[in-house]
Amino acid sequence: QVQLVESGGGLVQAGGSLRVSCAASGFAFSMYCMGWFRQAPGKEREFVAAISWSGGSTNYADSVKGRSTISRDNTKMTVYLQMNRLKPEDTAVYYCAARFRDYDVRISEYPYWGQGTQVTVSS
Repeated sequence: QVQLVESGGGLVQAGGSLRVSCAASGFAFSMYCMGWFRQAPGKEREFVAAISWSGGSTNYADSVKGRSTISRDNTKMTVYLQMNRLKPEDTAVYYCAARFRDYDVRISEYPYWGQGTQVTVSS
């Protein structure tokens, strides 16, 4: 029933900006914390950003802090990740994930995942 569909990925030059989106359906979106994670080729999936179910709290990985903004629109059941000043090391498949209520940044705590959207940053 739960569906998370990412979009907005693509190819961008270093220093550019991109916004990825995640449209949710099949669950009470406003009661779930949402997170963004990414996985580069040959590397483990890693935390990028998370936002509380109320939208009042956010958390960012050090690698993207200051360059990224996570936000959510509970009416549209969509979570966004705005990324600015992109770097080649930001290249990865970006996944959104959902966790009921409680805020967490651990991958293992998110039971629902989208299929990802590719972000490629060229040098």
